[in-house]
Amino acid sequence: ENAENMYFFSDLALTLNEPEERVAPTDSRLRPDQRLMESGRWDEANAEKQRLEEKQRAVRRRREAEAVEALEEGKDYEGYIPLWFERKVDAVTGELICVYKGGYWEAKEKQDWSTCPDIF
Repeated sequence: ENAENMYFFSDLALTLNEPEERVAPTDSRLRPDQRLMESGRWDEANAEKQRLEEKQRAVRRRREAEAVEALEEGKDYEGYIPLWFERKVDAVTGELICVYKGGYWEAKEKQDWSTCPDIF
């Protein structure tokens, strides 16, 4: 119903970005630039997007510097380790895939997001 006014998106597609309570602070639906854009505050959204992108670049530069420092000191450097997924080789295809390793639903139940990085 009314699909022509909703770009012919399905109900699922239209609701994927709806905010949800009690999710991890890293949930993409909480992106401040996205929320500003959806409110029609375009200039603020663009400024916030620039801030977030620069924050991401700074984290990448810090990790790269840590990796160089570890290499110079002859130490191993693990780099970024996802909280709830791990990379594995798919037994059938041989491709590298990400597999859920647990922890998200337990953290959500307890509302303990202390292990989440500050990405916004």
